[in-house]
Amino acid sequence: MISSQTTQSQKPSLPYFDDFLLFIKTQNYSEETVYNYERDLTYLRNFFEDQKCRYKDLNKQLFNQFKVWLVSKDRKMPFTGLTAPHSLEPASVNRILSSIRTYLRYLIDMDQKVPVPPDAIKMIKAPKKIKQVAELDELIRLIESPQKLEKDEIIGLRNRVMLEVLMSTGMRISELASLNKNQLDGTGRLFIRGKGKKERFVYLTERASTWLNLYLSKRDDQAPAMFVPLRGPNGGKITRRVSTNYLQAKIKEYREKLRINVPTSAHSLRHGFATYLAESGANPAAIQVLLGHESLDTTTRYVHASDKFAEDTHHKFHPVK
Repeated sequence: MISSQTTQSQKPSLPYFDDFLLFIKTQNYSEETVYNYERDLTYLRNFFEDQKCRYKDLNKQLFNQFKVWLVSKDRKMPFTGLTAPHSLEPASVNRILSSIRTYLRYLIDMDQKVPVPPDAIKMIKAPKKIKQVAELDELIRLIESPQKLEKDEIIGLRNRVMLEVLMSTGMRISELASLNKNQLDGTGRLFIRGKGKKERFVYLTERASTWLNLYLSKRDDQAPAMFVPLRGPNGGKITRRVSTNYLQAKIKEYREKLRINVPTSAHSLRHGFATYLAESGANPAAIQVLLGHESLDTTTRYVHASDKFAEDTHHKFHPVK
């Protein structure tokens, strides 16, 4: 993470900026979350520098100008100060505004005056997209495809197992990448530390457990990581862990080769996990626990009825036959 001390000397001041980041750290958030807050607040500092204004000048009108600046190509990128290559999506703008709200609430908690109340910062309207999840048979084709599409047998097996585990457990791709072999017990449970360092159990299906055990039986190394990059013949030298970027790129490659039309990513497997559990009658509260969500509202946003399920429901329940 780029030090906030460095950016502090280069950019217009935000009061208690470093103290706020330290507070976020003490709340047991991950390094990535702390970095995200630092990056989002640096957008505001870059705006001050660009508009030749200061923190104390903030008002509702200036915040509206800030929103316009965020979606323009004139904005300066955090840390580098370079002109942005493209406009920010509404979801990214709202994330930045939410970070600023959190920062202002922190100042209020510290008995500091703020020029604009946090609740006066209004989110921008984002277009509602109909989220889709590929049909179950397409997800299965995707999961099984690495062994057919990869030339290296062990890489094909490893990549298939990663997809099997994602679909079986509903875990996040970051949770998958950080797995260690000792997190697997003899019953097919994985004890993981998820977002916000919250701990929970996830569960392998019999199918996923079989494939994972086969993959591990072919590992003759002592590396603690569950999934590792392999080099050279017969696996070769083992280094680090499989990265999330690598797996996302592979999923995109497999999807395109299989001609699956619905955009599908590692996160889509998590959505599919929740969707198809719900379609089979699973209790929403149980799905919430399995996904590691604090709020049931968050869980319901993950559950998207497939087209086939919607069609079957229509035929079954429509009153006019």
